[in-house]
Amino acid sequence: KFVLDGVPRMRERPIADLVDGLKQLGATVECVESTGCPPVTIEANGLKGGQASISGKMSSQFLSSLLMASPLIDGDVTISIKDELISAPYVSLTIGLMKKFGVNVQIQGDMDGAPSFLIPSTEKYTSPKTILVEGDASSASYFLAGAAITGGTVTVRGCGSDSVQGDVAFADVMEQMGATVTWAPESITVTRDPNTKLKGVDVDCGKIPDAAMTLAVAA
Repeated sequence: KFVLDGVPRMRERPIADLVDGLKQLGATVECVESTGCPPVTIEANGLKGGQASISGKMSSQFLSSLLMASPLIDGDVTISIKDELISAPYVSLTIGLMKKFGVNVQIQGDMDGAPSFLIPSTEKYTSPKTILVEGDASSASYFLAGAAITGGTVTVRGCGSDSVQGDVAFADVMEQMGATVTWAPESITVTRDPNTKLKGVDVDCGKIPDAAMTLAVAA
């Protein structure tokens, strides 16, 4: 039996949706208080296959955690979103990384709506032998924007065309604004001719939320 707790701020973090999903998959887990926040008690009896229906409005992290645990469960697992899924690109990141470790998650429905995810019991993790630990694409946006703003050239390494991170799409926005973008599997280069002025664009940042503030500075 384990108790998960933390600093006072942690006790303000709602995790009831995750606890609910774990219970549906056979976990013995409870929030100690009635707040739906830590501390949480967990009895390590494993998880069972089956179906879980959770909310996707609060955080995509809950869905990602259930997805990552699913290949370790005996039996097929289906996870459904009962309302809407926010921050879908981060779920896609999780699924993309799982694929690199040999697990294929079957997606049913629209990722921007209320999708379902099937992980058959035959899907198990296997080592890729070697893997690039990507740099943070959100942080990389600062340097890419710097090149676009100043009319210079910047190459960021650690994320590129093979990246599983949605925020690499920030480079596409820089290109729409007038910069030149060169992609490689593990790097992105942004440059701008000083004689070419950046232009305004109308962009939905719902899929690159962490890079939205960088875009505001570039604008």
